[in-house]
Amino acid sequence: MADAPETTLEPNRRGAYEKGVRRRREILDRAIEVFAERGAQGTSLRAIGEAIGVSHAALKHYFASREELLIEVYRAAEERSIIEDPAPESSSVVGLMTHAARRNHGVPGLVQLYSTLVASALENGHDEARTFFSARFEGLRRILAARVREEQEAGRIRPDLAPEAVAALIIAASDGLQTQWLLDPAVDIEKSLSLLEGLLERPRG
Repeated sequence: MADAPETTLEPNRRGAYEKGVRRRREILDRAIEVFAERGAQGTSLRAIGEAIGVSHAALKHYFASREELLIEVYRAAEERSIIEDPAPESSSVVGLMTHAARRNHGVPGLVQLYSTLVASALENGHDEARTFFSARFEGLRRILAARVREEQEAGRIRPDLAPEAVAALIIAASDGLQTQWLLDPAVDIEKSLSLLEGLLERPRG
């Protein structure tokens, strides 16, 4: 009988946890909508809370800092976009980034948020952003390098190129072009990435 109280309370604990997870997701979903339109506007959690219609106390309960909130907003938005609009399995390594850039055209605010967070990751005192983007870039380079190797084996990409270097170059090109596009919407990201793809192709004949 001594174990009865713990058994009785367990469903309550689980219910409270699940409610907290749902509430956190609701906050992120609302924040994604706002940032997709406005970017990383607002200099404090309080200002962000006002923008998304959530109390400052609620934000502080679920997110320890403004930076943590912004990172989680970007992470959740990226995961959602990949699920809702995945790249075709037949996409080339450059095509993967082209598809992502095409998808991002509809949410310039999130592209701005991404650029803001990357810039802050380079500054002292922004350990959360640095840790997040260091891991993100490392993982993305690994995924793209593996795709490069596959395309080299298939004879589509020059065999004399180091896959890791190609992966880093593609990411740099994609990010740099998106920054230029934010400043000047006339910049044609897809055209430039298509040019890069052509430069990487294995010569025929």
